[in-house]
Amino acid sequence: MNIEVKNSIKPIDYNKAINILEHRVEDVLLGKKNEFLWILEHNTVYTAGLRTKENEILNKNIKIIKTKRGGKVTLHSRGQKVIYFVLNLNKRKKDIRKLVTDIENCIIKTLKFYKIKSFRDKKNIGIWVNSKKKNKKIAAIGIRVKKWIAYHGFSINVSNNLKEYENIIPCGIKNKGITNLKEIGVKNYKNINKIIIKSFLNTFL
Repeated sequence: MNIEVKNSIKPIDYNKAINILEHRVEDVLLGKKNEFLWILEHNTVYTAGLRTKENEILNKNIKIIKTKRGGKVTLHSRGQKVIYFVLNLNKRKKDIRKLVTDIENCIIKTLKFYKIKSFRDKKNIGIWVNSKKKNKKIAAIGIRVKKWIAYHGFSINVSNNLKEYENIIPCGIKNKGITNLKEIGVKNYKNINKIIIKSFLNTFL
């Protein structure tokens, strides 16, 4: 099983990225192309998953892009690593829960490299850390499955501007903080793309 890996240095337009992703889904389904892993960053963009509620958008002046992924409203911006994938569950286990668990483990392994102890929360999807005696979210997960092809992906906050989250209730979760590697005190994260790729391929190959 081969997974094509793409690593984009310059920020990619959100709609363009989703268009590329959806074309790859069709190609993987038809057996034309391999599975896919794509690490990139977006300029500031707020996206709403299928379960987003209107009251979760606090600033009505921001532009919201509606998406087909699961989950609620979230933010992508510079300094956040967005990890898109296309995985063919027809050739793997047709088990969404296992897929989510594998993704969670992939994120936890990545953060462990930076000596960050992170964990999953049964009630709130994503990956969390305990920072300043408060549980804060450091990674978000949003997945869509079409004919057992799983796509979209997850994001890890590295050095993004956390104030931009104040325009929304991130992932619909109230009274919980958001953090990133920089805020936790990680100073050197230049090699994070390599660490993410290694963790992902070790998990899914």
